[in-house]
Amino acid sequence: MFRRVIKQASSALVQKRFLNVHEYIGKDLMGQYSIDHQRGITIDNLDHVTEATKKLPSQWYIVKSQVLAGGRGKGTFNTGFKGGVKLAKNTEEAVKYSKEMLGNTLFTHQTGPKGQTVRKLFIAECLDISKEYYFAILLRDKPYLVGSSRGGVDIEDVAKNHPEDIVTRAVDINTGLTLEDAKSFAAAIGFKGDYLNKAAHSIVQLYKLGVDKDATVIEINPFAETPDGRVVCIDAKFNFDDNASYRQKSIFALRDIEQEDPKEVAAEKFGLNYIALDGNIACLVNGAGLAMATMDIIQQHGGKPANFLDVGGGATKEAVTAAFKIINSDPNVKGILVNIFGGIMRCD
Repeated sequence: MFRRVIKQASSALVQKRFLNVHEYIGKDLMGQYSIDHQRGITIDNLDHVTEATKKLPSQWYIVKSQVLAGGRGKGTFNTGFKGGVKLAKNTEEAVKYSKEMLGNTLFTHQTGPKGQTVRKLFIAECLDISKEYYFAILLRDKPYLVGSSRGGVDIEDVAKNHPEDIVTRAVDINTGLTLEDAKSFAAAIGFKGDYLNKAAHSIVQLYKLGVDKDATVIEINPFAETPDGRVVCIDAKFNFDDNASYRQKSIFALRDIEQEDPKEVAAEKFGLNYIALDGNIACLVNGAGLAMATMDIIQQHGGKPANFLDVGGGATKEAVTAAFKIINSDPNVKGILVNIFGGIMRCD
């Protein structure tokens, strides 16, 4: 079942706890649910590029860097090469672009200043697209379908400049998403005829995938029509609920720790709930509610919190020591605010 994972402080700081997976993993999952998607082959060695192109049905190819960040197409590598997603008109170009990407560091508006190293590429078929849509299933207090006839662009820009073109509908988790519901939604964002039926099928299957796998976000952009009658999921973003890791072991085994914040990875080893932020005042608190309130106080008095850190009520000396080490490893931290409620935790 979908689970709520977004908590918002009154200062409008939003904390998220989820597993983010690479695009190729999302497409593998869609294949398991008979969802029409852009086909491709994942590689981690330049020697495999030529072989990958020969296995694809198209004559042109899309070379996609696999990093856990958006904005790949507009990104820049540490070498100066621009674009983490490239159209290759033949195998030779696919090899050339792969050499520019694999093993290098990509910087986008979402990677942060350190960027992310590209260790895998997704060599995909190039499709002729006649119309692009946006589709997502987002979990808040309940699952929501979000769609737009303006796909293939940043949905944030659509929301800002053309909010009337975004359609949002809640799903009753008790009844689930029916085929008729999906057809109605597909029609609302502009699908017609046989395209509507195919879009509705994919929407139903995407919802089923989300329920089965404890997804918190499924985002398809673009969700596209092709001249030969397909409705294809071209790009895919999937997030999964951390609380479901015990029953989604096969998915969580695909976690790419190397592309996560090392401070958050270290915190997890000691059972600490840590999320890095971009401020300079670190917090060490016990209890999520108290931690959020502490962050609000910092914000209210003109500061910016550097992290969310809940050590819990039963933290050991080793865990607290690790917490201070993690905080001090952040070069942006200029001060530490410790706010411990002694009623549930030893303070000696």
